[in-house]
Amino acid sequence: MSGTPFTTEGKAVIMERALASAAISILYQDASLAIIYAENLPPHFEKRFVAGGDDGSLFGETHGKSLVAMKQRVLETGASSNAEVDVTIDGEVRTFELKVQRTGDRSNYGLLSVISEVTESRHREKVLKSLLRELSHRSKNLLAIIQGIATQTARNTISLDAFLVKFRGRLQSLSNSQDLVTDSSWRGAFLFELAEKQFAPYWPETSGSMPIFGINAHLTPNAAVHLGLALHELIVNSASYGAIASGATSVTLNCREAKITGRRAIELAWVEILPNRDDVHEFSENSFGRTVLERVVPSSVNGKAELTLAPGRIEYHLTVPETEFEILKRS
Repeated sequence: MSGTPFTTEGKAVIMERALASAAISILYQDASLAIIYAENLPPHFEKRFVAGGDDGSLFGETHGKSLVAMKQRVLETGASSNAEVDVTIDGEVRTFELKVQRTGDRSNYGLLSVISEVTESRHREKVLKSLLRELSHRSKNLLAIIQGIATQTARNTISLDAFLVKFRGRLQSLSNSQDLVTDSSWRGAFLFELAEKQFAPYWPETSGSMPIFGINAHLTPNAAVHLGLALHELIVNSASYGAIASGATSVTLNCREAKITGRRAIELAWVEILPNRDDVHEFSENSFGRTVLERVVPSSVNGKAELTLAPGRIEYHLTVPETEFEILKRS
C-alpha cells in the first residue's frame, strides 16, 4: 500500500469493519479511478479483479459507466455517495451497495468504496412494500363495502334501533370473514369454515352442526368476504322469519361442481324447508338482504344467483367461477 493516498489509521478502521462482516468488501482507487487495491472480495468479483482495472471490469460495462460518473462527482465535490448494482451470479440476481468517499489531500486524492451485499434486505423491502400496497387496496375495498352496507341498511329500516341491530350484525359478519382471510395471510378461506363461522351465532346449539355438504372449496379473499355476507343474510333471515325462527332446523348447504358460460365453477345451494308447507316467505322488494343475495354478491364474484321463494321452501343458488376458488385439501 506504499504510495497510495490512504492513511494507515483510515485503513485500519475500514479493515476492522471488513473483518467484522464477511459481507463487506473494500476497494481503493486512485484519482484516475484505477483500482489499486481490493480486500475481502466475494469469489465472483475476485475472479474478475485486475490491479489497475476499473469498475466495468468488476461490475460490467453498464454499471461501470454509471459508477464512473458517480465517483467522478465524489472526487470533484468531496461529497460521499451511495449506489446499488444488480449482478447475476450463478443465475441469481444479487444486489450490492457501494458507499463511496473521497480520501487523501488535494494533491493526492483517491476513493474508498465499501461494498456490502444487500440482496436479502432489498427483497424483504420489496415484499413489505407489496404487502402494504395490497393492504391499502383491501382496506379501501372494505371501507367501500362498509359504506354500502350502512347506506343500504339505513334505506331499508324505519328506526334507529332497527338500523343498529342490522348494521352491527352485518359488520360482525364482515369481520368474521375478514378474520379468516387475515389468518390465512390474505390467501382466502375454506367455504365450510366460512359457513360455520357465519352460522354459529344463529344456529340452535341443541341441534348439533348445521348440515354442510359437498366441495369444501378454498375461496379467494374477495369471494370469502362476499359469500360471507350472503350466508349471513340467509341465516339471519331464517333465524328471524324462517325455519329456525319456527323451531325447525330443516336447512342444508351444499356445494357442487358446475359450469358458468362454459367455464368450470361451483354452485352453492341453500335449501330451507319451512314448517308450514303452504307458507310462501316474502322478502321486501327493497330489502338489503335480497339486494345482497341477488345483485351484490353475484356481481362481486362475476357469477350468477337465483333466489326462489316457493310454497314451504326457500332456495338460493349461487354459481361462482373458477377465478374465485380452488379445490384444495386442508393441511
